[in-house]
Amino acid sequence: MRKLIATTLLIAAAGTMGGCSTLRGAAIGGAGGAGVAAATGGDVEKGAAVGGVGGAVVGTVVDD
Repeated sequence: MRKLIATTLLIAAAGTMGGCSTLRGAAIGGAGGAGVAAATGGDVEKGAAVGGVGGAVVGTVVDD
């Protein structure tokens, strides 16, 4: 659980430097990734990390 919180805070900190859409995308992606990983029996921490990165990228692209 600590790794999940640390990962989420790291993504959030990186997202605030990039803009609001990036942060929002990272938060949504992280939550979605964690949810899918939990539902399918995967590693929740990795799911949140991958979802957060994907969401941050999409948020950045959509914002531009």
